[in-house]
Amino acid sequence: MKRTAVNPWDWSQQLGYNQAELIQGASRQLNCAGQTSVNEKGQPQHSGDMRAQISVALNNLEAVLKAADMGLKDITKLVIYTTDVDEAMKHFDLLGARFGAAQVAAPMTLLGVARLALPELMFEIEAIAAQ
Repeated sequence: MKRTAVNPWDWSQQLGYNQAELIQGASRQLNCAGQTSVNEKGQPQHSGDMRAQISVALNNLEAVLKAADMGLKDITKLVIYTTDVDEAMKHFDLLGARFGAAQVAAPMTLLGVARLALPELMFEIEAIAAQ
């Protein structure tokens, strides 16, 4: 098995993890770290605005997929973490619009958590993609 780090930016490497790893062997699989509402330097964006945070997290997930020559259509599993399940679900139309356009209905888990890695963050999306 061959593992290749995929990092469209380098801030996470300073924290000891890759944004994703491309796994090659019998199949091609990408394991994505949880993507949140941070900029290219890892700085939180849109504190207190769930809708904006979901949008940025999805943009970041798509950037990681693109860096591995993949897209939303390749996602095989999603795990979503949020500090407010009810508020996050009010904005799931954002997920529906993106994944619907890609014709993806990947298995998903939604978990409510006390907090995420940085206190300003309210939403995190983790994915596995394969080709």
